[in-house]
Amino acid sequence: MMPQPQLIARMETRLRPVMDALEPIAGLPDMFARCFLSTLETTCRQAPDGGAFIITGDIEAMWLRDSTQQVLHYLRFAAEDDELAAWLEAVIARQAALVRIDPYANAFNSAPDGRHGFEDRTEAGPWVFERKYELDSLCHMLLLALRYHQATGRTVLMDDAFFQTVDVILTVIAREQRHEQESPYAFQRFDCPPSDTLTREGRGEPAGFTGMSWSGFRPSDDACRFGYLIPANLFAAAMLTELAPLADQLGRSAVAHKARTLAADIREGVRRYGLATVEGVGEIYAYEADGLGHQLLMDDANVPSLLSLPCLGVCNPEDPLYRRTRSFVLSDRNPIYYQGAAAQGVGSPHTPQGWIWPISLCVQGLTATDPAERVTLLRTLLTTHAGTSRMHESFDKDDPARFTRPWFAWANSMFGELVMSMYERGELTEAVAALTAEGLRRVDFPAG
Repeated sequence: MMPQPQLIARMETRLRPVMDALEPIAGLPDMFARCFLSTLETTCRQAPDGGAFIITGDIEAMWLRDSTQQVLHYLRFAAEDDELAAWLEAVIARQAALVRIDPYANAFNSAPDGRHGFEDRTEAGPWVFERKYELDSLCHMLLLALRYHQATGRTVLMDDAFFQTVDVILTVIAREQRHEQESPYAFQRFDCPPSDTLTREGRGEPAGFTGMSWSGFRPSDDACRFGYLIPANLFAAAMLTELAPLADQLGRSAVAHKARTLAADIREGVRRYGLATVEGVGEIYAYEADGLGHQLLMDDANVPSLLSLPCLGVCNPEDPLYRRTRSFVLSDRNPIYYQGAAAQGVGSPHTPQGWIWPISLCVQGLTATDPAERVTLLRTLLTTHAGTSRMHESFDKDDPARFTRPWFAWANSMFGELVMSMYERGELTEAVAALTAEGLRRVDFPAG
């Protein structure tokens, strides 16, 4: 199932008031529209079975996380557009079917053609492109389904097949609370950086029982150093909490009970093992823990991140624990927060040292409580795209002409969401005026 030209045309018409507000900066209206529509225009594919399929951009595979983040910003229009709603339902149905095929996989092919990104030692079937187990992949499938229901009120998707998928997700999350004792999962990649494989013959570093659920890899697709990824666990608890009343409403009381129990276990685990006290900051969330006394204090650009928690329904942006954590993340105490001649922001060990991710800049803007911070971040995004009018995976903090992944739809979607959210908050006209007053009158304005 492919989005039709008339759908894209209607979407662009809906964007027109935002584009008009951006007119004082030459090229920005089209840059915004193309980024907002990037997934619909460039990364949708029709699967051989006729269903929906979304690639990331320059990688011809469907990541559960990316495909959710690529389309969340379209949900605001789903209730008024039946064609858009039908396509989003097809995306959700595809994600659910892929989870049923293999809940430990992070990326899939459009057909069971046996194409793998690498020849890894793991139980990867022909549908699986990559089998790095990431807890957030399962959570992202739930996020899209739950946000779709919130936006439209429709429950047509919540059929037996959907709840079979939910049961698979709950089973895996519960099983991975005791990874050492119960998990069948292992993953090894050879002739690669250490971040691309798991230690101990693919089992990962030891982890004690905490109530949290283990994850082999981070949303960057890099291996976890310690198996309990705190932002992913907080994300899981939030999704399970949202799922429970819907399950009750639809007569699935056993599902609701299991979801509430798991969410409570996870939150207690985070409370006991996932908090750390940093001198001069106070108590914050750790990034990873192992339940054996070790923690990792950092944050990564990829979502779920500690910075992104309000975007995922975990907490309010004003929450004191979040505010302290955010202060830590956006400082040089975070080992991958970079400051350079062109920009400052959060990067990732997945890309070169000193390279900043536009996704993290957008997340920072979406979670900011001060409109002035959003204006600063918008300026950064408009001066670091190297004249391409598109977002990239990452760029050099001192020279944005050096960047990774010129076609990365998730980042484009995030830019579209940030600008749209500023419009919906009533901030965009004033932000554009402030930027033009600084001399930014075209989108190829140089950094610095």
